[in-house]
Amino acid sequence: MIRPTVIEIDNILVSSEIFTEKFICDIPKCHGACCIIGDSGAPLEQGECDILTGELESISPYLRNEGILSVKEQGPFIRDIEGDLVTPLIKGEECAYTVFDKENNCFCGIEMAHRARVTNFRKPVSCWLYPIRVTNLSNGMKALNLHQWHICVDAYVKGKKEGVPVFRFLQEPLTAAFGKGFYDKLEEAYRLLLRNTESK
Repeated sequence: MIRPTVIEIDNILVSSEIFTEKFICDIPKCHGACCIIGDSGAPLEQGECDILTGELESISPYLRNEGILSVKEQGPFIRDIEGDLVTPLIKGEECAYTVFDKENNCFCGIEMAHRARVTNFRKPVSCWLYPIRVTNLSNGMKALNLHQWHICVDAYVKGKKEGVPVFRFLQEPLTAAFGKGFYDKLEEAYRLLLRNTESK
């Protein structure tokens, strides 16, 4: 097995797996399980907590009653057992901000509110960037790594079938989080990686 390498771009350490692995969310297969399964809620940045607190009244109409009750009881965000800021859960299961359609597919109520233009907040960046996980390092740098979870096996199958690298599937959130210049450098790094691979 070839171990992933790390590429430094704009003071951000990027795992080569986001170039080499293929991924496209396949909601009809997984039903949005990443919003339901897990020991904790979605990771949040402090600025996102402030937005949720300030815009909760606008977002709440797009949530389920269970979610609204959970947020009222716990707050718009909590700290998990590791001390990290996360979204609250409903009875220890799905994220309080989840909603379901008639086919029982899970979606983000915050994003529904964003689409209705009642909030400028799209969704937590940790959700939007998934399966990339962002880690803040002690030296001030950030690291982008690929998080591989069994519930996303169909997404990797679909991505491989359609030939879409992880970073291209996530072009919009990567650009929103780190800027167009950073994303353009990802494309450049990908081209170099392909060239080096083909020359071997």
